[in-house]
Amino acid sequence: MTTSSTMTARLDRLPVTRFHRLLIAVVGVATFFDLYDLFLASTVSTVLAKEFGVSGAETKPLLASAFLGAFVGSVALGRLADRIGRRRAFLLTLSVYSLFTLLGAFSTDVWMLVICRFIAGIGIGAELPLADAYLADLLPAHARGRATAWAYTIGFCGVPAAGFLARGLVGEAPLGIEGWRWLFVIGALGAAIVWAMRTGLPESPRWLIAQGRHDEAEKVIRRLEKSAGSLPEVPEAPHREEARPQRFSTLFRKPWRTRSLMLAAFQILQVFGYYGFGSLVPIILTAKGFDIAHSLTFSALSFLGYPIGSALSIPLMERVQRKWLIVAAAAGMAVFGLAFGFSTSGAAIVVLGFCYTAVSNVFSNAYHAYQAEIFPTSLRATAAGSSYSLSRLMTAAMPYLLLPLLEARGATAVFVVVALAMVLLILITAVFGPRTTGRSVDDIAAAEGAVTPSRPDRPS
Repeated sequence: MTTSSTMTARLDRLPVTRFHRLLIAVVGVATFFDLYDLFLASTVSTVLAKEFGVSGAETKPLLASAFLGAFVGSVALGRLADRIGRRRAFLLTLSVYSLFTLLGAFSTDVWMLVICRFIAGIGIGAELPLADAYLADLLPAHARGRATAWAYTIGFCGVPAAGFLARGLVGEAPLGIEGWRWLFVIGALGAAIVWAMRTGLPESPRWLIAQGRHDEAEKVIRRLEKSAGSLPEVPEAPHREEARPQRFSTLFRKPWRTRSLMLAAFQILQVFGYYGFGSLVPIILTAKGFDIAHSLTFSALSFLGYPIGSALSIPLMERVQRKWLIVAAAAGMAVFGLAFGFSTSGAAIVVLGFCYTAVSNVFSNAYHAYQAEIFPTSLRATAAGSSYSLSRLMTAAMPYLLLPLLEARGATAVFVVVALAMVLLILITAVFGPRTTGRSVDDIAAAEGAVTPSRPDRPS
């Protein structure tokens, strides 16, 4: 066996150790504040309309700003993570996010807030695909999906936290400061704490191996093995060429072109179902005739489905083939979304909203694990970041696409569009998605027929 194949085989034979659990917890807490922030704009948008006298036209860039920044961040910083390493990229993204979220809390008008949200979004955009790549690099094949789901279960507690904090702080002024400003301060301070926690994280050993830095990778692997105690013999692994950094254009050449195009289409379509609901539901409820207090309450109760659905996905991640779990959850989103669109009573809205967010997080956890594991280490963060950037760009476009439809046709029409997008996503995933559950990320890459060329591309 080559040195690299021996090392990756050692990573895959590990049980989930105490050290793995620490890594999962730190990534989960970081994800908590990212998701808290992503769902914050829609939660406070109705309040800011009154605070700054924001018109309907100005609400759209306010909602879109963080997601547009996230598009820039996921493209630029995702690629950077394959160049400078996962750990350093993590610290950079958190620094950008925490600083500009804090500045946003002191905004004097809506346009200052839009600018701060955009720059903070650059940090947010890279964070989630980086988390996916980092966990895929470090976790053993037999537990990769389940452990990723645990990290996101911690993270998705940030969504109802944003909802309930908004319900409690909006309209109040603790210490003479408006409640909505406190919401941004909380997010910034939380990210700063996570930054301090992350300084103790190791670099990805798979990334170090791909860079030819075997001595550093060996130290990380030994640290993991020490945490595991006694271990079985290293299994035989096929000889593979050393991974090398590759150009971005490699994603659109054989053998990766089909997976790249499939994932790009997937990310565009999933936005209609996932963020189309989460980022617009308070506005949809207001359009249904509920006042701000009721819409914030119903949103917060519906948002409880995010961490609960994430927790429900944990036992499913290694028992159900990932692509079929995505397909089944997307079908559930289509059904519950249509029912939510037709509902008018408060009780039905809360129940259906909860069911929608719960099944959407089974979907979310499955695809976050999936998008990182279908590409090799040398392209993992680039592929996850670039495809994820399309979802950020589409989420930025959602207010411009769905709000006019909501105003012209009502909530039911919005969820008909959501359902159609989910049906198309199901077809694409079922036909083109590879099987991944329980397989080493190296085996998944090899199954595509990928062999690193003997004269690799220079890094772009």
